[in-house]
Amino acid sequence: MIRADLTLVPDPVADPQATAPARLPGGARTKQTSAKAAGTQAFPPPAAIPSWARPSGRAGEDPLFAAGAALALLDAHLRGDPPAAGALRQRLALHSAAASAKILRLNADTGALRDLRFAVTDEPPPVAKLLRLWREPAGRLPSLDSGRIRDAAAALDFALADAGALTESLREQSRAGDPVSAAAKAAAAAFFSAFPDAPAAEAEVLALWLSDLVLAIRLGWRRPMPLIATRILDPSIRPDGARGGRGPHHPGGPIVGGGAIAPPAAAAVDLAADLARRAETLVAVAPKLRAKPAQRIIHLLLTEDCVSPAEAARQAPMTDRAARRLFDRLVALAAARELSGRPTFRLYGL
Repeated sequence: MIRADLTLVPDPVADPQATAPARLPGGARTKQTSAKAAGTQAFPPPAAIPSWARPSGRAGEDPLFAAGAALALLDAHLRGDPPAAGALRQRLALHSAAASAKILRLNADTGALRDLRFAVTDEPPPVAKLLRLWREPAGRLPSLDSGRIRDAAAALDFALADAGALTESLREQSRAGDPVSAAAKAAAAAFFSAFPDAPAAEAEVLALWLSDLVLAIRLGWRRPMPLIATRILDPSIRPDGARGGRGPHHPGGPIVGGGAIAPPAAAAVDLAADLARRAETLVAVAPKLRAKPAQRIIHLLLTEDCVSPAEAARQAPMTDRAARRLFDRLVALAAARELSGRPTFRLYGL
């Protein structure tokens, strides 16, 4: 049963004890930018990646260069604290969860995962825990601590033998070399050293999650950006798809490195540009909305992958009918999209 009146996967809670990285230049803030504040200044989309800097998979191409070019443009965009940064993180978290579900051979695509946020169940299914795992970093600083890593492993239904030792190993690896190499080394350390007896698929998903965390720490991001898992099943990265992937005894270990980071980083830049343009339209139509709670709904659209009318009505607050009418108005103004494709229980987002 799917209802739009209860959130199964809660919004991430900020970690007050996490160590904050260096403050981003340009006045980046932990607090989400409100629609009113966003309307007072320009937030251009990230610069397009030139064709010569895009990963092509051709022989002789330097994957580290392509990864660095895409990450540099994404980093510059995020340091401007764009209004749709929250929606970008949650959209990437959704795609990461969908790819992870395939690795784990769970039957859940992006549509099913979206519905799980509003499903009513006594016990969250494994795919709901998987979605929560990838959504969690969006509300916390990118810290490496044993409790956090232990909880991440528990979301994948296995226990760490020594979370403290793994944490120290990850901290050491996170300081080695450039950010891309550090992420790759951290993933290998997690995959080989900490999980010798864990199922290969679960260990790989956690290694990918940890590599995103290390990448965010090295780049000085105030919130991790789910990246690597979003394209991990692309044929150019993983020719064997979801089946037969690199297991714990494969000499290469988890597929993390320049060749695995360049495609998802480039895709994230493209998605950030698309969401930035959609956010600009959304903020521009805000003065045309007569409903008093409209600003709260605009904020939800800027910070979430999708919003249900019932969720918006509860948080605004307003009636369900008024929320549905407001979303219909936003769709008519090309300021939001209906994402479910259903006539009922609809979901809306940028």
